[in-house]
Amino acid sequence: MSELKIKKLTKTAIIPCYAHQNDAGLDLFSDESRILAPGEFGMIKTGIAIGLMPGTEAQIRPRSGLAAKHGITVLNSPGTVDEGYRGEVCVILINHSKIDFEIKSGMKIAQMVIAPVMKVKTEEKDELSITKRGEGGFGSTGI
Repeated sequence: MSELKIKKLTKTAIIPCYAHQNDAGLDLFSDESRILAPGEFGMIKTGIAIGLMPGTEAQIRPRSGLAAKHGITVLNSPGTVDEGYRGEVCVILINHSKIDFEIKSGMKIAQMVIAPVMKVKTEEKDELSITKRGEGGFGSTGI
């Protein structure tokens, strides 16, 4: 198992952890309390910084319970924390519900999945290979 280095930036910060042994994502916790009004979004502090392993990124994803029960999700889902970033991990949440949502310090607000990153060399071409799908995009396979 690889090791993710975590630095607490405040005394109240909670170290991310897996809720269950085989979970893909580590729970991220709010390090502040605030209200998100309907339609409002905000950057929520976690009070931690991370040191990712070479060749990885951290993907910040919504918690399904917050989305299903309260209409709260990660606005830029999935958010990316790059390998070289050493600042505070923050989560951009948005309230899609019709009522205020209270974020409390210590509350689980998102999950963080550590994933490998593939680096590529870009190369401009006049033509691309032909595929069965071709240029069929949004809605091209029907309803």
